[in-house]
Amino acid sequence: MTDQRRSLRVGLVCPYSFDVAGGVQNHVLGLARYLRQAGHRPYVLAPGELRPSAATLDLEDFVSVGAAVAVPYNGSVARVSFGPLSAARVRRWLRNGKFDLIHIHEPITPSISLLALWAAEQPVVATFHTATPRSRSMQLASGVLRAAIEKIDAGIAVSESARSVVVQHLGRDAVVIPNGIRFDDFARGPHLRPELAEAHPSTNSGRTAGSPMPSQQPRLIFIGRLDEPRKGLDVLLAAIPQIRAARPDLEVIVAGQGSRRLPSCCRSLGTISDETKIALLNTADVFVAPQLARESFGIVLLEAMASGVQIVASDLPSFVDVLGGPHDASRLGEVFTVGDHRALAGAVLHVLDHPSPLRAARAQQAARHYDWSSVGPAVLAVYRATLSAAPARRTGNVVG
Repeated sequence: MTDQRRSLRVGLVCPYSFDVAGGVQNHVLGLARYLRQAGHRPYVLAPGELRPSAATLDLEDFVSVGAAVAVPYNGSVARVSFGPLSAARVRRWLRNGKFDLIHIHEPITPSISLLALWAAEQPVVATFHTATPRSRSMQLASGVLRAAIEKIDAGIAVSESARSVVVQHLGRDAVVIPNGIRFDDFARGPHLRPELAEAHPSTNSGRTAGSPMPSQQPRLIFIGRLDEPRKGLDVLLAAIPQIRAARPDLEVIVAGQGSRRLPSCCRSLGTISDETKIALLNTADVFVAPQLARESFGIVLLEAMASGVQIVASDLPSFVDVLGGPHDASRLGEVFTVGDHRALAGAVLHVLDHPSPLRAARAQQAARHYDWSSVGPAVLAVYRATLSAAPARRTGNVVG
C-alpha cells in the first residue's frame, strides 16, 4: 500500500521537441508545474531545448535527448527524436532518475516516448492525446507493439474522442482526464487593446513590421499553425469575403507558426508569446477554431473560453464535447459543419450581430473546471492508484 502523502519522483516523457510550442508540450510543462507546487519532484525528458518563454520548469529538472528531426506524422509535422543515441540517453535518464513512476505522453509515437516505454522498469502511466481513428501508429500498435503496450499500467485519454481511439485500436480502456490550463492567466477581464505591430499585408514571413497600430475595430482571432491544412485556416480565409461584405470594419488577426501568403485584409503576427496570446484573446470579439480533423481536445479553445471571448468552432466531436452541439440550447459557442466556409461565415456574423455576454460568461465558468487545480489532482490520483497496484519491474527489458 502506497503512502498517499509522500512526495513522488515522477519522470515525464514528451515525444515532441520543446524548440516549438505545441499542445502536448504545454500540457507536460503545466503538469510539471502543478506537481512541483503540490510538493512532488517532476523531471522532464524531451527532444530540443526548453524555450525561455516556457521555462516554468527548473532547468536542472529538464533533460534533452538532443536535436529533433521534423517528420510527417498523423497529418502534421512532428519534431521527434529516435535511434540508438536517443535510446541510450533515454536509458541513462531512466536509470539515474530513480523515479517512482514514469508518465509517458503519446507512448507509441515513434520518438523517445516509445523508446522510454520499451526501456521502462518503473510503473508506467501513459496519456493518449491523439483522436485519429486511422492513426498509423495506433494500427501498428495493435500488432507488433502489443508487448510494449502491455507495459502500460494505467492509461489516460485527454477526451472521449481520444479514449475511443485507444479502445478501438488497443483493446484497452483509459480514464478521461482533460488537458489543463492556468485559468487565472486568461481570465483577467477586459484590457486595453494591445498595440500590435502590423505585418506587411502582401507577405507572411512570420515577422512583424511597421509602427504599432492600436485599433477599436471588431476583432476576429485565429491562432494555429498557418501551414498545416488540418488547422482549417483555408476554411476561414474562404469565409472572409462573405464576412467582410457585411462587416467591412472587421479586423482579422492570424497568429501562429508557419509561412504563407495571406489576403491583404488579414494581419499576420507570426509566432506569438504566451503573453501576446493572452492579450489577443482578452480583446477579441470572436475567436474562430475552424479545424478540420485530428483534434483530440483543442486547448486553445479552452483558453479562449477562459478569456471570455465568444467562440465559433467546427463541429469536431472533441469541440462539441466541450461546447455542445448546434441544437443544444445551452451550448457555449457557435458550431458549424466542419469545412463549410459559408456556415462559418454565418456563425461569425451571428455572433457579431447578436453578442451574448451571458453565454460567454457561462463558457468562462465552464473553462474554470479545466484549471490545473482540478485536473492535476485527478492525474495524481491515477499515480497513487498505479503505485498501489503495480510493483516496480525488474525485467531487464531495455532497448539495444
